[in-house]
Amino acid sequence: MKSPLLSLPGAVPAEGRDEGVAAHYGDLFREQRALAGGTGLVDLSHRGVVTVTGDDRLSWLHLLLTQHVSELPAGQATEALVLSAHGHVEHALYLVDDGTTVWIHVEPDTQAELIAYLESMKFFYRVEVADRTGEFAVVHLPAGSIAEVPDGVAVRETAYGRDLFLPRADLEKYAAEAGPLVGILAYEALRVEAHRPRLGFETDHRTIPHEVGWIGSAVHLQKGCYRGQETVARVHNLGKPPRRLVFLHLDGSEVLLPGSGTPVRLAADGAEGRQLGFITTSARHHELGPIALALVKRNVPVDAELLAGNTAAAQEVVVEP
Repeated sequence: MKSPLLSLPGAVPAEGRDEGVAAHYGDLFREQRALAGGTGLVDLSHRGVVTVTGDDRLSWLHLLLTQHVSELPAGQATEALVLSAHGHVEHALYLVDDGTTVWIHVEPDTQAELIAYLESMKFFYRVEVADRTGEFAVVHLPAGSIAEVPDGVAVRETAYGRDLFLPRADLEKYAAEAGPLVGILAYEALRVEAHRPRLGFETDHRTIPHEVGWIGSAVHLQKGCYRGQETVARVHNLGKPPRRLVFLHLDGSEVLLPGSGTPVRLAADGAEGRQLGFITTSARHHELGPIALALVKRNVPVDAELLAGNTAAAQEVVVEP
């Protein structure tokens, strides 16, 4: 779904999974500094929006998700996953309950598949699931923003800022009031800096939550049964996820960033050495320079110097081996 904000002066369209919103509005680092300083608005209107209503909405979702939501207080934001029977991550949900409705935003174009799964699990529960993407647009205000939230708008407030479920018809008017506008590249650079995984970026078809740091933030280890829980419990008790997420400081002398999927190897083995992982997301940060997240094998030494393609990389531990 193409955002109307792409028609504004200076807007450069994003590509790939973030197609439909602006990559930036002419000055990537200025936009990053604004966002880090608590000002600006990020257009996330390409993300899917799903609502769940009905008396059983929280108790029902509690049975299906990795997070403890049966007693979720109104207004308290949380994250949750849907796993396969083998414990692999299928969906990442960012949700809040406003007292009558659970508001969820998900990765672009994944809402239909999520809704199909939820509908298949309704049985006798008093719930209604709806795709609200055509009616509501997600926008992000950073922590510290003084922009006003319109009355009646559902809000997810976290340590990183507020996600608003704004009526899509009000997007242009609100953006003009809450600006300056910040593109998705600046938002992604701060996400990488904060070591926050993203579905489809830090995950593939065999990712389990432990590998990317979702235990705790999106997975509750003391709740009841849900699909994939056996894998979660087994890996947690053994403490041996096959891969682990790392944060990389990349050599700033390179002109090009190593893109998603770029092989990661030990620097000591050179560019022809055995592949031990791959880049998931790379970004240019206004203070740190070129940075990245990568998935590497669990047994890669935490102090090892790495190569991302031909680019030297120093790692920081995100997930303990």
